[in-house]
Amino acid sequence: MPYGQHRSSAKPRGARPGHRSFGGSHQRRGSGNGVRRGAYIHPSKFINKAVSQAEEVVYESKHAFKDFAFSPDVQHNIIEKGYKIPSAIQDQAIPLILEGKDVIGLANTGTGKTAAFILPIIEKIHAKNKLSGQMFYSVLIMAPTRELAVQIDEQFREFSRGMRLYSALCVGGMNIDRQIRDLRRRPHVIIGTPGRLKDLMKRSELKLDSVSYLVLDEADRMLDMGFINDIREIVDQTPRDRQTLFFSATITPTIQALVNTFLNNPVEVSVRTADTSEHVEQDIVEARDKDHKLETLVTMLAGEDFDKVLVFGETKFGVQRLSDHLEHNGFSSVAIHGNKSQSQRQRALKSFKDNKVNIMVATDVAARGLDIPNVSHVINFDQPATYEDYVHRIGRTGRGGASGKAFTFVPTQTQNRR
Repeated sequence: MPYGQHRSSAKPRGARPGHRSFGGSHQRRGSGNGVRRGAYIHPSKFINKAVSQAEEVVYESKHAFKDFAFSPDVQHNIIEKGYKIPSAIQDQAIPLILEGKDVIGLANTGTGKTAAFILPIIEKIHAKNKLSGQMFYSVLIMAPTRELAVQIDEQFREFSRGMRLYSALCVGGMNIDRQIRDLRRRPHVIIGTPGRLKDLMKRSELKLDSVSYLVLDEADRMLDMGFINDIREIVDQTPRDRQTLFFSATITPTIQALVNTFLNNPVEVSVRTADTSEHVEQDIVEARDKDHKLETLVTMLAGEDFDKVLVFGETKFGVQRLSDHLEHNGFSSVAIHGNKSQSQRQRALKSFKDNKVNIMVATDVAARGLDIPNVSHVINFDQPATYEDYVHRIGRTGRGGASGKAFTFVPTQTQNRR
């Protein structure tokens, strides 16, 4: 069937007649009708109807958490968290990290990799702290986004409870003076984003000459976001004899070059599975103009199966206005974008993760590295700048063997042909 005549039997709830027809013009439009400025992405890229149901392969772990060489203090906190059987990345990486090896961990987001490096690191610095007294700046963990850094810090605090181990969170969007005060208290672990870490280095508030353990989490995302030079400058300030842990979803030539530079005889642990997008049902939603888009979105969100929905917009201002519009129409919605303070973003994210609200409207910051469980739908109210961004966005649904759906708004056929 010719592309322009493509039809789908699966329509969003409340969709209007003609909703699935579209054209193929390469004309670019402003964000008012949902087309983001950037590389043109043909609407066919947003359709994936022949979806094979995601099969959740149950990993057979070689260990239970109680089998790992953790101290009673660490084991106690693991039990308190309810952890019994490790995930694949935890099962394979933890013994290697405890042995002191440099590790390359290839794993999808949401596979438990934070605990895979946090637990053995806590064990190591806790043991050293008990033997030789207070240690400072022993661990540096870099992450691409504030939200991911906060998640790592939260897990560190939970797993190190009662051990007198302290962390400093160094990310943009939060008060730098407070972060400087935290660093001057000489914490054991520093968790931060490359931009803020580099800023603190320039101010001579962050010295990394005593870092024993270096972790680069979501390395591919950091490179996508343009942090490669910052990462190199930061890592150059750490001792050469450190233990380095490198986690990424992919290995590109650029990442391989970093691996060759930063790691010493690393062991690779790969538990990466197929891209989530392969088993996310994807379709387009046609809209004539901005008002039609808003009206159609409201109708869709009223559908019974739209249980937990992540809506992506292009601009900070547009995301906030859209969230407010949904609230005014009776939906429970929060917004997350760069104009909000870090505490506001964390509250919004927590309310969405805890199901206190069922809609979160976000800029692309929310597509990077966040583990948000049970997202039923991703809606691209504004199109992403690149197809890679699209894959990151829709990767928030259809996880862990669950089904997921993604819809992307596109201009109507008649508008495309003008």
